Amino acid sequence: MKKNIGFESLIMYSTNPDAVPQAESIPEISLPKKEQKLIVRYETKHRAGKPVTLVEGFSGPVADCEALGKLLKTKCGCGGSVKDQQILIQGDMRQKVLDLLVKEGYTLAKRGN
Repeated sequence: MKKNIGFESLIMYSTNPDAVPQAESIPEISLPKKEQKLIVRYETKHRAGKPVTLVEGFSGPVADCEALGKLLKTKCGCGGSVKDQQILIQGDMRQKVLDLLVKEGYTLAKRGN
């Protein structure tokens, strides 16, 4: 049985740099802190029962998200990480994270379930 090979599997090579248009790098612009709609929620699913506080909804460059994550981890005195524009803080730190976000100027931060 023959498989129909479409254009999805087509690979083209060229030595001419003008042959394939280069993707323009679009600079990511971070929304102002007052316009960021951040949601802080508590979760234990898929983490072997260990509680984490998630901060979701950050829009902007990954470097800015990582800087905010580092600030929250430092102020809370606990570990965590930043993955896929989500900030994970170990433990149930919802109220402390919310207070820190409001203090930093994120006025649209709210508590999720």
